[in-house]
Amino acid sequence: MRSDSQPTVAEAIIFRAKAALLQLRRALRNRFIERVELFSKSETLTGEPVIAESQTPVWRNTLGAEWQLEAGKVHNLRIALRNINGLEVPANQVFSFWAHVGKPLRLKGYTRGRELREGCIIPTTGGGLCQLSNALYDAALKAGFEIVERHAHTQIIAGSLAESGRDATVFWNYVDLRFKSTEAFRIEASLTSDHLSVRFKSKTVARSLKVFSPTARSTEANSCASCGVEDCFRNIERSASSCARMAFLVDEYWPEFDSYIQANRSERDHLFIPIDGKRFKKANYRWNTRGFEKIEERRFATLLRAYESRRLAPQGAARQRVILKHDEKLAMSFASLLTYEITHVVVMQNLLPFLWREGFLGGRTFDVLMTRLPIDHLQEALDLAHHLHPESRTLSDFRAEPRLARAEREALASAQRIITPHTAIARLFAEKAVLLDWSLPSVKRMPARGGKVIFPASTLGRKGAYELRDATRALDLEVATVGAEIEEKNFWRGVKMERRIYTEGWLDGAAVVVLPSFVESKPRRLLEAAACRVPVIASSSCGLERVQGVVIIAPGDAQSLYDEIRRVLMESEQRSLAAV
Repeated sequence: MRSDSQPTVAEAIIFRAKAALLQLRRALRNRFIERVELFSKSETLTGEPVIAESQTPVWRNTLGAEWQLEAGKVHNLRIALRNINGLEVPANQVFSFWAHVGKPLRLKGYTRGRELREGCIIPTTGGGLCQLSNALYDAALKAGFEIVERHAHTQIIAGSLAESGRDATVFWNYVDLRFKSTEAFRIEASLTSDHLSVRFKSKTVARSLKVFSPTARSTEANSCASCGVEDCFRNIERSASSCARMAFLVDEYWPEFDSYIQANRSERDHLFIPIDGKRFKKANYRWNTRGFEKIEERRFATLLRAYESRRLAPQGAARQRVILKHDEKLAMSFASLLTYEITHVVVMQNLLPFLWREGFLGGRTFDVLMTRLPIDHLQEALDLAHHLHPESRTLSDFRAEPRLARAEREALASAQRIITPHTAIARLFAEKAVLLDWSLPSVKRMPARGGKVIFPASTLGRKGAYELRDATRALDLEVATVGAEIEEKNFWRGVKMERRIYTEGWLDGAAVVVLPSFVESKPRRLLEAAACRVPVIASSSCGLERVQGVVIIAPGDAQSLYDEIRRVLMESEQRSLAAV
């Protein structure tokens, strides 16, 4: 099928030549006459009130090639927002859209999206950025800013701000959007799973100075994705690969999450892993990689993290900072693999705040594989422990930056589902939580039973070491610790004790395994004890309420810990006498 009115290659070449001349002229004007300013990101005005906001949907009910252009548009918006969100513009200074967004190139990650040109919606690299310029213009009008430059679209797309004359088309770099205010203002621009939001914050703003009136325009526009003209040079190839996909972004191996991923993946989904643990015999990365369309590894980043971690002390602020640094590096490395077709992400918690803060989850739905308490709750637990034991050197040595905690808090609020086997974490998220069963390890041999209290952790205040020391002193019990003594020297004075390392026989001689932690993310040793039918006493912070054989107490409750240890030992003694 061919139409006499369809665009030709020759016309496109002429258009490109004219545009190049106009772009050169505008570049010279920007440099030597208009002197366009670039503004930096700051948090000076973060606490000021919102003076204007514009929200528009980013997804329509489109299929096939139309969906491909829509997904490309959303992907382009994600990239552009990283240059806009957080900008603070001084009073009486002109904000320029293109000066801050920059030229939309494939080298920057831009892909083909929707662009309205000469009456048609065509596929163009960087297409769809007009939705951002529309929203900025709409918010600028609401705030009463002076509109320095604005150009209306030649045609209206149904459902867009152009229907109400609040649109602003842009074309690099000579068709720009520019505005200013008599007061300094902050731009906050973000994508939710289905909306683009632009907000301005400022102390006070002078009301309307200058507004351009809309002109009458057509309400129809053809789309290259659905017009049916197959011999047009702009025709979009229909491909089976142009459909929505999920991506699973994981780090350290958890058997519970591995089973969940295998149960919920499809053959077109992608898996991003640090390294193929099965191939390289690295048990801490042994994710099941079968059944995915694409597997992506980040071997160099993983090896660098391992090298730096080995050089650090097992506890302390320096170690935590390095861990966070490498979490961010891995997250950003994975982010570069999130193509426009990926519309749903399942992401491990340690990667989450960095992806959220940089806007990579915008325009997507996502679930979180939760491995620990949220930063806010974790730090509250540490603060409680420090209040009870101010003499500890380890309970107040590190707290995450407020910016990181805020990013995680916002991301968790926007997540569709919170997936975890940890009952204390699941309880925080009510109906959003998907509670998995803990994976009990297989038992190679049953340990010899005895009368010792096993503390399956390093001697740290956050693990409940102070509470256990007081209880075992009072009961005159022998304690076997499985880990280093990191608190004060001679911490266990007055207690009969044995130091062990984590080997196959670490449970031998146990009467009970006790971990009254204030925070505990991976209670694997407690699960091993439960699998071996050794009684376990654990705080609710260990997240094991549904595991058989585990007695739960509140963290920091020394009296309950004393009572439960005494009860378990008495029951064990009674069973031994009955057996005789």
